[in-house]
Amino acid sequence: PILIGLYVGSIICYSQSGWTSTHINSGGKDLNAVYFSDSKHGWVGGDGGFLAYTDDAGASWVERRLGVDHAINDVYFVSKDHGFALTGGSIFESSDGGHSWHEGYKFSSTEFEGASPELYSLRFNGKKRGWVVGSASRGDVIVNSILAITRDSGVTWQVLRAPSNQELIHIDVVDERRAWIVGAGGAILHTEDAGETWTRQKSGTGATLYHVDFRNEKQGWAVGERGTILRTEDGGNSWTKVESPARSTLLSVQFVNDDEGWIAGRSGVILRSSNRGQTWIEQESGTKQNLYALFIDKKNGWAVGSNGLVVKYQR
Repeated sequence: PILIGLYVGSIICYSQSGWTSTHINSGGKDLNAVYFSDSKHGWVGGDGGFLAYTDDAGASWVERRLGVDHAINDVYFVSKDHGFALTGGSIFESSDGGHSWHEGYKFSSTEFEGASPELYSLRFNGKKRGWVVGSASRGDVIVNSILAITRDSGVTWQVLRAPSNQELIHIDVVDERRAWIVGAGGAILHTEDAGETWTRQKSGTGATLYHVDFRNEKQGWAVGERGTILRTEDGGNSWTKVESPARSTLLSVQFVNDDEGWIAGRSGVILRSSNRGQTWIEQESGTKQNLYALFIDKKNGWAVGSNGLVVKYQR
């Protein structure tokens, strides 16, 4: 297990709308992922294998070194103790709340006809069954999607055949049977049998979709490039494009209840809706730097981005 801890500090700035910006000393690395297991304990992951945690609601951050150079694309905890971090084709795992990490599973290029795997997003529907999505590439060219399932808490993974050969970027699981995946080319995939089989839904767009969030089996949202916002009220049987006040690429969406949601994206864009995502207004984030990921809970909101940037919102 890898146990190196390094205090990485932060500097605080304030904006008018309630978003407070701080910079973690990440060595200039961009942050790609943020996850809080409760209001105090949270994680950020970034380029060059950067991983840091807080146990005081973001007042201070401590680096945890995994010994990898690949970007960390996602951090996710199934429970307070059991967590995962995705980097390259590897799934790192912690069973002690993230204090120590080990490489739990590594996908080989031989599983993808010699192409290099890159994992972007991981979610579970309980303790045992989970999915990971990503892409396989040769050089800079993406040649296939990656979709894999575990039925034993991440000990083993089986690659599934996905109804899309473009990169799959984010997965959201709503209950034991239903989940959605979004990706390049406007791809939206859906399962109703606990992820054994997946079908493609009609998104009505060719824009790359970077993030999807479902509140329940009916109500969901997806966001992507060129300010794309989609919403559904029927489980994705039909997706409607929503007017967006932003033209920049939108990278993360999260609703905290049926009415209230936030979106974060490039150029410091933060959007908020209070009517089920029918209309959106832009909030002052206090930054023009890219915001790559968002996490909202009952009390706080967090967005992370370029050069160690963390912006926090107190609701």
